[in-house]
Amino acid sequence: MAVSEQVVIGKLTWRLLPILIFAYFIAILDRANVGVAALTMNQDLGLSTAAFGFAAGVFFVPYVLLEIPSNLALERFGARWWIARIMLTWGLLSSAHALVWSAGSLYVLRALLGAAEAGFFPGVVFYLTLWYPSAYRGRIISLFMAGIPIALVIGTPVSTLLLQMDGILGLHGWQWMYLLEGVPAVLLAVCIPFILPSNPSEAKFLDAAERTWLVERLTKEERERSALSASGHGKQLLKALLSPQVLLFCLMYYGLTNLNGAVSTFLPLILKGFGLSQLQTGFVAAIPYLFGLAGMLLLGRLADLPGKRRMANYCALTISIIGLVGAGSAGDPTVKLIFLCVAAFGVFGAMPVFWGLPTAILSGAAAAGGIALINALGNLSSVVNPWVIGTIRDSTGDFNGGLYWLALMAAMSIVVLTIITVLFGRNRSNSAVEVR
Repeated sequence: MAVSEQVVIGKLTWRLLPILIFAYFIAILDRANVGVAALTMNQDLGLSTAAFGFAAGVFFVPYVLLEIPSNLALERFGARWWIARIMLTWGLLSSAHALVWSAGSLYVLRALLGAAEAGFFPGVVFYLTLWYPSAYRGRIISLFMAGIPIALVIGTPVSTLLLQMDGILGLHGWQWMYLLEGVPAVLLAVCIPFILPSNPSEAKFLDAAERTWLVERLTKEERERSALSASGHGKQLLKALLSPQVLLFCLMYYGLTNLNGAVSTFLPLILKGFGLSQLQTGFVAAIPYLFGLAGMLLLGRLADLPGKRRMANYCALTISIIGLVGAGSAGDPTVKLIFLCVAAFGVFGAMPVFWGLPTAILSGAAAAGGIALINALGNLSSVVNPWVIGTIRDSTGDFNGGLYWLALMAAMSIVVLTIITVLFGRNRSNSAVEVR
């Protein structure tokens, strides 16, 4: 009996994506709620905007250092158990933020949270490469990363509502927010080993013919990508980590993470400058995130059209620059909000379409290590960038200079993508990046 490719992909998507999107939803909520907490926490702890930026950025120091070890451990011990371990530790540490009493204690817990979450995102990207043929990865990663704007659309208003619990049992509202929002990660961690399937060959939700087709399709693509190196597991990994293409992707991703992290961290503070209340800030902040969700889905679709992957990346980055420069230049709050929506469309849309590029050339251990390296070095921006933007805000009195800084980072990513295309785009025979 003939196997329908679309039926197989549909079964994969309905079985895997809801679990992974929900997990990422929780991860982003627990990472980004510091931006909502800042509406009242900064005053309670005596934090300047620059000090808050440092607290947001210090999360990424251990996150970056532990990305590759964590992702290699995922390949060794299996995705289900390692993802469950990550979620359990980050859930507990997220709730522990309710105990902070000073800037120093906040810095320590943010760093511990980064260590706990290290490896989750690249681990899931690697896990998806074990299930989906390359032609579908752009849209699938887009759907998975839709957890970011979904978490921000839903989580930002919910987090601001939790701030209204201020004074209950003697706790601040931001303490209740941290305490309650860490619980879902702990609960899901217990379930993950039992609800997330291991690999296609053991997928009971597919019939025998579908499993055979999928395994053969993935095996064929694996052999084609293994041209990166046929000299053994360790050498393949080392060559991937030292590959000029991979290192350039790290630099390009550095610019993208500047955009994504800063928008999530500082948007509530930017909007509060409009004269909004805490509750109004939370609900208005959901509007740009809705545009971010649309950007992810529409640009992800564009990236999977024949010959459009590179165009999707250029579109996302260009739209980001237009929105950021416009928001920085606008004086009227309504106009500024419109440009922030444009920026969010490009900023959030840029992340998933980017990952369609490096996953086209990496396989096996090289995929686990290479994806983790790109994510780790790229996220170095998130260590420095919040402090930079916070310092600009403290020096100038507004966030406009920070928005221009982010536009510059997007422009840098465009330049790096162009270099990748010129140097490697047509050199298929030498393990070139498939920049379509």
